[in-house]
Amino acid sequence: MTGPTNTPARPSAGRAAAKKELPEHFKAYKHVWVFVEQERGQVHPVSWELIGAGRKLADKLGVELAAVVLGPSGAATRGIVAESFCYGVDLAYLVADDILADYRNESYTKALTELVDTYKPEILLLGATTLGRDLAGAVATTLLTGLTADCTDLDVDADGSLAATRPTFGGSLLCTIYTLNYRPQMATVRPRVMPMPQRLENALGRVIEHPLAIVEDDIVTKVLGFLPDRDSAKSNLAFADVVVAGGLGLASPENFQLARQLALVLGAEYGCSRPLVQKGWVTSDRQIGQTGKTIRPKLYIAAGISGAIQHRVGVEGADLIVAINTDKNAQIFDFAHLGIVADAIRLLPALTEAFRRRLSPHSRDRIAS
Repeated sequence: MTGPTNTPARPSAGRAAAKKELPEHFKAYKHVWVFVEQERGQVHPVSWELIGAGRKLADKLGVELAAVVLGPSGAATRGIVAESFCYGVDLAYLVADDILADYRNESYTKALTELVDTYKPEILLLGATTLGRDLAGAVATTLLTGLTADCTDLDVDADGSLAATRPTFGGSLLCTIYTLNYRPQMATVRPRVMPMPQRLENALGRVIEHPLAIVEDDIVTKVLGFLPDRDSAKSNLAFADVVVAGGLGLASPENFQLARQLALVLGAEYGCSRPLVQKGWVTSDRQIGQTGKTIRPKLYIAAGISGAIQHRVGVEGADLIVAINTDKNAQIFDFAHLGIVADAIRLLPALTEAFRRRLSPHSRDRIAS
């Protein structure tokens, strides 16, 4: 009689099997950093949002949360440092030099990589803005570390590694990415993905000033002048309290105007799903979703939008989502707070009229125009 054979156990699959021992020189890397993005003294709100997210990560790891502020010498830059304490950082790293008055990749990359090499953070977060994406890629390349872009969620796993989640395959799947054997672990997060933390008055913290080891003659790019973007304020989707959006269910560009008319009555911004931009019905600055704008309104009305994952990640931070769709099995009903199975082409005019009568008896001519 043959006895049982001892079959060697297969190694476990997945991330745990791939994990290697962190190189000794990276074990000294501690603390969570947030790059505070500012241009001409104005801080991008995504920086404060990231401080809120960074606070949670730092608390889980039992380390400090730091702001990184780069800018020209003067009161405005120091005011940004002071403001960062009001949003919850423990300390701030400041590089103040007039060379940093305007964003240039070379000077900002030099300043930030020097800070990282000197003070060794384990996590570095930046906003996924035009400036943040440009800087993050250059810094990660210079430091030879990993970067996860356009994250929708950040967490720390049991062994202290940063778990950065982002959509992939055109927004059809969510994947969690780890930077296992390099430091710092870097990630960018788009505006409005994370909630704004509570601001505390008169908060204080430590400031560590670091000199900039570069002079103007070392920088190839020169700033000749500054011209503000005339179109930069043409849509305010990311920060609107009420948003009305339309999708392919509206069937035509003419019917999309029904969503715009409702938005006008509500004093809201209007947006759309990705297919409408691809068809040329709506301009790209109005697109909502992973490849468009991320929004966190108090009220979001989605008309004729199926609710694919790439759209969901751009809207699920809304306080109240009202979905209108003829298909009772549409994905959007899985995460909407209120679902209406109806033809949006017929319902939107009725809603517009009802809100017009209730909110502003004198707005008939304005809506008709």
